[in-house]
Amino acid sequence: MKSPHRILLVCMLYLTACSANPAVISPEIVLTAVSTPTMQPVLPTAEPSVAAVYPTRPVATKVATEPSPTQPTPTEIASPTPTLSPDGWKILPILPEVSPMVKDIYLRGLALGNNPQAFAKIGDCGSTPSWFLGDFDRGPAFYSLGEYTNLESVIQEFQGSYARTSLAAKSGFNVSSILSPFWADGTQCLPNETPLACEVRVHKPMYAFVMLGTNDVYHLDSFEPGMRKLIEYLIENGVIPILSTKADNLEGNEVVNATIARLALEYEVPLLNYWQALQSLPDQGLQPDKAHITYGSNRFDDPRMLETGWTVRNLTSLQALDIVWRAVKSQP
Repeated sequence: MKSPHRILLVCMLYLTACSANPAVISPEIVLTAVSTPTMQPVLPTAEPSVAAVYPTRPVATKVATEPSPTQPTPTEIASPTPTLSPDGWKILPILPEVSPMVKDIYLRGLALGNNPQAFAKIGDCGSTPSWFLGDFDRGPAFYSLGEYTNLESVIQEFQGSYARTSLAAKSGFNVSSILSPFWADGTQCLPNETPLACEVRVHKPMYAFVMLGTNDVYHLDSFEPGMRKLIEYLIENGVIPILSTKADNLEGNEVVNATIARLALEYEVPLLNYWQALQSLPDQGLQPDKAHITYGSNRFDDPRMLETGWTVRNLTSLQALDIVWRAVKSQP
């Protein structure tokens, strides 16, 4: 039987942006609220540059020895140094470029036996397959790429990860939840193992989407320390974090997005500036509650869908994964 304290905690979590029923607003309601489509597809499809995104910041020194399967080379974590003004994150590009540090993490992941064709999802209900990327494991009948046909390669490369239910993504999760054994899946996780450690051990991903912050608004003091632990754990275990800013500003001063962007620069890991991608959308892609993003589908050839928060989230996430994957594999 659950204790009263645990029940109270769960209730508090469910009052935040993630609800048990994801269909907060039906597609019909959203589409009638959207103006006549005039915008072009959200992002350019030009091939990404793989140059270092932060040329003014020294890159962590590489270890000279080559990694071996039995003795993986430790990846040095750059010493965190603030590099952004409070509002500097707002002008960062939507899609990431890739620093040399990311290739180091990739090589470490290979040495540790991580699957180069697998990624993990770390977040709340918005990171579960019903919302986030799940259709791309279900076949072409469930998505259409339109002019983004270049994304078919990355979709095929990571089959099996799109519709997988992550052990580190659940309704109500915040950073503290993901770092607490209390919230780990009792059927798949080891005693005293956190949801994050469990997901990394079970799935052995090479990449991880980190989409957190909405449910951290009541615990802002622990958000940055928790994010640092999460990022450092992924790096040490050879998993490339792809951090994402969030759509909402439930905290009121945008400190969560500022923190996420600053940490991405400090640790030299990819940043998907999802907030930036939403600014031209009706209501910035948010439903009236200003917490949930507007419902869409994975029809990238439908201009109406490209005006919804969920469609843009899935499109930009695929593009970000494609950029990072091609960079570490040195593909054009």
